[in-house]
Amino acid sequence: MKKLVCILIIALLVGCTGKSGKQDATGTFQATEVILSGEVAGMLLTFQATEGDALEKGQQIGLIDSTQFFLQKQQLEQNILALEASRPIVSIQLAPIEEQLTKQLREKQRVENLLKSDAATTKELDDINSAIQVLEKQLEAQKNTLNKSVATIEAQIGGLKAQIEQLEDRLRKCVIVSPINGTVLAKYAQEGELCSAGRPLLKIADMNDVHLKAYVTSDQLIDIRLGQEVDVKADFGGGNSRDYKGKITWISEKSEFTPKNITTSDERANMVYAMKIAVRNDGYLKLGMYGEVNF
Repeated sequence: MKKLVCILIIALLVGCTGKSGKQDATGTFQATEVILSGEVAGMLLTFQATEGDALEKGQQIGLIDSTQFFLQKQQLEQNILALEASRPIVSIQLAPIEEQLTKQLREKQRVENLLKSDAATTKELDDINSAIQVLEKQLEAQKNTLNKSVATIEAQIGGLKAQIEQLEDRLRKCVIVSPINGTVLAKYAQEGELCSAGRPLLKIADMNDVHLKAYVTSDQLIDIRLGQEVDVKADFGGGNSRDYKGKITWISEKSEFTPKNITTSDERANMVYAMKIAVRNDGYLKLGMYGEVNF
């Protein structure tokens, strides 16, 4: 009986020894990188971020010269004031004609009363009716002209306000802010340099959540799935390593040739599938570091 127990223990130890040091897949640690570019052209007045800085989303890190945008906005605001001053007041412009029309209507009433007592002639009434018709047409024409003038001025003011909104958007874009919480990996511009729209300024990556991009053979696909938790080991060199828990977040839908710097459990495999394993960084993981994964 004791001999049988010893044999079983030896077998277990041999099995454990055979498993140690063997990984199911290998790869390198990566992070989602964001290139921050200038959105407007102008001189970089300030640009405080440096490589290695930890930035928060929305944090201001620089300023592009916005003088011309500000002056253009002021000019447009003055143009709006000038248009507002030229806007006709319809009621005041129509008041004289309306007053004449009111007098003619009263005169018509008076002539109609006189006509009943034969104290006025029909011609006098016809003349008054003609005058009233002329005044009504003048009033309608003047009203249409004034309304068109007001509508034109309103349209011009609306166009200027739209231009002001565009300038305000450019003024906001003159303030350079970090798009994500992350660490500055590279800086491509300095204070005093001319920034053009689309020019890269910084490279930022969220180093808190990194991922190990590894490759597996088609035979291994049966053992993995999205959301699966796996064991990850980071190789620091010199025999030093750290163990982490990871989760498979992406598996490629098509195969590709094995990258030269990647080894798989089956060295004869020419075609492999890429996958990403999310790992929470404790501050020790660095981009490009070698890692191993066991399913």
